Amino acid sequence: MQAVIRFFDTFFGIVRISDILDIALLSVFIYKLIWMTRKNSFGRVLKGVGVLLVFMALASVLKLYAVSYLFNIVIDWGVFALIVIFQPEIRRLLERVGDSRLFAALLKSQSRDLNAVEHAIKETVDAYEMMSRDKVGALMVFERNNHLDDIIKTGTALDAAASSELLKNIFWNKAPLHDGAVIVRNGRIVGAGCMLPLSGNVNLSRDLGMRHRAGIGISEHSDAVVAIVSEETGSVSVAVGGMLKRHLAPETFKRLLENELLTKEETENVNIITLISSLLSRSRKGDEQDEVN
Repeated sequence: MQAVIRFFDTFFGIVRISDILDIALLSVFIYKLIWMTRKNSFGRVLKGVGVLLVFMALASVLKLYAVSYLFNIVIDWGVFALIVIFQPEIRRLLERVGDSRLFAALLKSQSRDLNAVEHAIKETVDAYEMMSRDKVGALMVFERNNHLDDIIKTGTALDAAASSELLKNIFWNKAPLHDGAVIVRNGRIVGAGCMLPLSGNVNLSRDLGMRHRAGIGISEHSDAVVAIVSEETGSVSVAVGGMLKRHLAPETFKRLLENELLTKEETENVNIITLISSLLSRSRKGDEQDEVN
């Protein structure tokens, strides 16, 4: 027991609180860097740089002077080359870091209108159910913490409450804005006919069209939730974080949107309200039947 006490006394005498904080912050930074670059070309380049550094270390240990000299030149010029080649990816990475959940929570000046978000989910599910049946293509982007102002500028700016009628009119194949995406912010439609970046993932299925690739692309570049209706098959899909979930039933689609766009507490409140509304509706129907009898 005394040996254990002496160990802890020695350990905390050497390691300071600032050292632990330093290691923790560095670990979080490395984890987030790997997580944000794991699905794009910038991430693959980082892996290649890591392999190059390993070979450089081996060349130094084995005293391969010519190889080490060549690696040093490659590293010196490679840093500038990477900055030039991957300037768009670096910019998006810095934007996501600056617009992360932590900074959004600290800098957020106005609270969300929960009722508007719930209403938007309900109207979207209703509209998508009908458009899926009629095989009308649709593409909706639900903004979360990463702002999509640059995307909104590519289309027509709007400020309208989400409704199934409005969505069906926007995505009607004769409408001028039907080819682009609808952007939803805090439950309100803020843009339509917007152009989205295509996914750079070469492993996507070949049967996915441009609408699905655009939906996956914006989900790779931001934390948005993207809802898609296939014009060919009528199937409903959702893209989040570069991953696509396909062939969703209406109930599954609604539950997925609630889980992604609402917090756990908000989702529970929505479920309770839905249950109460269902019980009241059944009670009214029962009373009406008793009056008829």
